[in-house]
Amino acid sequence: MDFRKKCVVALLVFFAGAAVHSQNAQVEKSIYGLQTGVLGVWAHHERGLGNALALRVEVGLDAGLFGGSLFYDDGTGYLLIPSITLEPRWYYNLQKRAGRSRNTDHNGGNFLSLKTTYLPDWFVISNYDNINVVNQVMMIPTWGIKRNLGAHFNYELGLGIGYRYTFAKSAGFSENEGDVAANLHLRIGYRFP
Repeated sequence: MDFRKKCVVALLVFFAGAAVHSQNAQVEKSIYGLQTGVLGVWAHHERGLGNALALRVEVGLDAGLFGGSLFYDDGTGYLLIPSITLEPRWYYNLQKRAGRSRNTDHNGGNFLSLKTTYLPDWFVISNYDNINVVNQVMMIPTWGIKRNLGAHFNYELGLGIGYRYTFAKSAGFSENEGDVAANLHLRIGYRFP
């Protein structure tokens, strides 16, 4: 077989392999991992529900900073509060990424989701004593990307605007409140084998 025929055969095998790979690009059946960002640390499990749909369950500690001389004489403080998130994700471009020979392993793609987070008043870790939070639920439609860094590491970026409902009556306030909430996250994570 001459050189040109070998090149043609090699190209056909390459494109056939890429086409088969793109047809099989789908979310993973089960992914466990840890992620951290500027404002917290979380453990998660992502379960595949179809070719492009996954359900992510996440528990962790959301962080916050506060300050000002009105309430605290010596400046700023921090707090960590528990959070529980249920987030259906639609990975809408896995086929396209696979067709371009991009890494789609472990759900490495772009996604749309409805991030629903419950922040309970179970405990607060802070540098101040007697800090409480009010129970609240947030529902935030989110656009994001998830990419792999090697075999086990990944990063994720998400952005969204949604709704927050605060159960203020349970904390002694006159009425519960609803307002706008934002989701802007940049995280780096580790996926367990």
